[in-house]
Amino acid sequence: MTEATTIDPAEVAKFEAMAAEWWNPHGKFKPLHQMNPVRLDYITSQIAAEFDRDLTAHQPFAGLRILDIGCGGGLLSEPMARLGATVVGADAAPRNIPVAQLHAEQMGLDIDYRNTTAEALAAAGEQFDVVLNMEVVEHVSDPLAYLTACQALLKTGGLMLCSTLNRNPKSFAMAIVGAEWVMGWLPKGTHDWRKFITPDELQDLIRRAGLDPVDRKGMVFNPVTWSWSLSPRDLSVNYVTASVKRG
Repeated sequence: MTEATTIDPAEVAKFEAMAAEWWNPHGKFKPLHQMNPVRLDYITSQIAAEFDRDLTAHQPFAGLRILDIGCGGGLLSEPMARLGATVVGADAAPRNIPVAQLHAEQMGLDIDYRNTTAEALAAAGEQFDVVLNMEVVEHVSDPLAYLTACQALLKTGGLMLCSTLNRNPKSFAMAIVGAEWVMGWLPKGTHDWRKFITPDELQDLIRRAGLDPVDRKGMVFNPVTWSWSLSPRDLSVNYVTASVKRG
């Protein structure tokens, strides 16, 4: 029997073509490198709150098993490992995995990187305390099926952190026209604005997948200071959500 998948081959091919660029802060993933500190602030604070961890302690995430789905080159997997978590980094693009493995080895980090999908991991019965699902849902063929697979991967009481892009004229102007056409931060065609998801749509999908949304915030870029920050109100372009698997 052929295993069901929400992988969109055209989307995978886009990131395959950029695999070697993951750890170049001035390359094709420059926007992610710039956004990463803000993403990490949100991720670490939500995990610490949900699992009652002290972020000032040594390896505060020790004992937690974390899945970084759509891990790319490991920009989030590596900090989670440094914080003490047992990390599985999964990506559907085969060329991303050796890039991530080599960098982790150079950093002295033990991370289990796999060329696989959320559906395959769920079918294998894998379970995690936390699923990091960052900037992936806008690239899959069936967001509800994909989020349902992520829900199946969580233990009861587990936490999913999911970020994506809002769908409105402002996000088209900034993420497509600005980032791809004008600034050249990303190759043209990296994003399909039609696949962007509004915060209310994502909250509905998360609930339908069997999770309970508990928080959401915007990740806002300031072109004057050239910096990112979290906002409780401005979800107009990039935003991130937290949801929990109840008993």
